[in-house]
Amino acid sequence: GIGLYRSNDEGETWEHMGLDQVGQIGKIVVHPTDPDRLYVAALGNIFGPNAERGVFRSEDGGESWEKVLFKSDTTGAIDMVMHPGNPDILYAAMWRAERKPWTLIDGGLEGGIWQSKDGGDTWEQLGGGLPTGLLGRIGLAISPANPKRIWALIQAAKEEDGGLYRSDDVGKNWKRINGHHKHRQRGWYYSHITADPQDENTIYSSNTGFYRSIDGGKTFEERIRTPHGDNHGVWINPNNPDIMINCNDGGANVSLNGGKSWSTQQNQPPSEFYRISVDKG
Repeated sequence: GIGLYRSNDEGETWEHMGLDQVGQIGKIVVHPTDPDRLYVAALGNIFGPNAERGVFRSEDGGESWEKVLFKSDTTGAIDMVMHPGNPDILYAAMWRAERKPWTLIDGGLEGGIWQSKDGGDTWEQLGGGLPTGLLGRIGLAISPANPKRIWALIQAAKEEDGGLYRSDDVGKNWKRINGHHKHRQRGWYYSHITADPQDENTIYSSNTGFYRSIDGGKTFEERIRTPHGDNHGVWINPNNPDIMINCNDGGANVSLNGGKSWSTQQNQPPSEFYRISVDKG
């Protein structure tokens, strides 16, 4: 990563807006009524320590930046959500990750979930039932239908600590409601959850498979089939949740019936290279 880019013409052209050294950016959150106010969850340099990681805030559309949440030069922010009814309330997930040619450092003692109630000026680490100790990647989702309800998909060193947690009181108290490993396999690669915009009991989990829960995350229906595996995210139409766009290692696909069928991926040029070799010629 070499920073953040902004478009003022619906994506036709782009302008570099700083944050050159933040490395991997996990999430961008924009204030719903003030587009000049935005937040960036920066994981940092994936290959080694650096101070440019954590949560950054801009109040002038990205012209300048202020680091508002920082733990250390090895722990950055991987996910962030904003309260739908009060944009001053933010939740950020912190994670230590470092990629080496010979290994992956996944997790640390500084991981967890932080909350701000004043637009990022101050932050407090949440407890109330959340696991402690060695934690890995954390995915966050908040229900637009009931903003008191928040989910956190947590990777933890202890099997009994990892899983899907839910709070029904804006983060004060949490309970582990699902520990199935299918939502946590290769957690450093996935850990994405998405809340339905209209139903507080419906939530989606994106992993090698794509899953939907209609009881608040306690159980998940049989896997929703998508054109390709390795699912990394889903956009759900806020006015019609049956319309959704799923993205995976094969491309993007659209459903108009809640995932029962999908558009083709054979009309897209993107491809993925895992390995390449060069001969001496």
